[in-house]
Amino acid sequence: MTVTQDKPTAQINRTAGLIVLTFVCCGALALSMAVGSRTIPLSDILFYLLNPDPADPVSQVVWQSRVPRTVLILVAGAALGVAGGLMQAVTRNPMTDPGILGVNAGASLMVVVGLAFFGVTDISHYMWWSFAGATITSVAVFAIGNTGPMRGSPVRMTLSGVALGAVLGGFTSAVLLTNSTVLERMRGWSAGTTASQPLDATLSIVPFIIVGLIIALSCTRALDVLSLGEAAAVAMGAHPQRTRLWALVAIALLAGGATAAAGPIGFIGLLAPHLSRMVVGPHQGWIMAYCVVLAPAILGVSDVIGRVITAGEVPVGVVTAFVGAPLLIYMVRKYRMPEV
Repeated sequence: MTVTQDKPTAQINRTAGLIVLTFVCCGALALSMAVGSRTIPLSDILFYLLNPDPADPVSQVVWQSRVPRTVLILVAGAALGVAGGLMQAVTRNPMTDPGILGVNAGASLMVVVGLAFFGVTDISHYMWWSFAGATITSVAVFAIGNTGPMRGSPVRMTLSGVALGAVLGGFTSAVLLTNSTVLERMRGWSAGTTASQPLDATLSIVPFIIVGLIIALSCTRALDVLSLGEAAAVAMGAHPQRTRLWALVAIALLAGGATAAAGPIGFIGLLAPHLSRMVVGPHQGWIMAYCVVLAPAILGVSDVIGRVITAGEVPVGVVTAFVGAPLLIYMVRKYRMPEV
């Protein structure tokens, strides 16, 4: 009797929490629209959103800077948060995200290679390089982590991703340091930034992000079963390898698209799923839903902090690192990873 009463209560609480976080996300996006080198009242923003005027300087700031930036925060934040949740579910390790497992490094390397050696200059072109890098790196990490006598070990998979990310990051640095033109072009992007990206460029990755989100949400039930262990999942009629394959496709679309648009922003994929799990527990569907609104909220607040913390602007990837690194240290101390 108690169980049947508790379950509806838990569902109501999770739904209420999701509604609250949606308002928090909207508040963070509104803050992103209002705050910057020039603070604009929300009433003026709403007016110019409904009545754009190319001759008005405030309208130009709203449409040429704030709108593209805020849309990118929403799209990239949701993509990175869900990609991180997927990785944590597939590896059964709460200490992973696209940055830690090297996926961002792989996407970044391929973009740099495209810029340096193949003349790629537009996001509509180099996003394919980003997708390719994210896919190849994801396949490599999962292949290394799922072979040998300790296959599927969370520790092994995490270490594989960290090592691979370090190698790929070294190659990226080598290319940038030997090519001053590409280095100048990549200076802001390589740190992770939402600035100077036109709205059309962000909208070009939206279809891929939507497909990735749909695939991720469709995998949630299978991931809940997979969390019981591979043997138990097979006994219950699940298909672990098929689930991992679809999760891999979603991770490549989400992490690759977000990295192509905003650069390698770290720790959002670590922070959002972890905070979501603290609220809703080990239920992948709810974790993914929370990440869709929580990650953009975190990214939006971090971006605003980067705009106002100094006279210039600190890239949002640097700000998220300052927030995420202490969390990672906390998680290393809190979680005792099993030897499997």
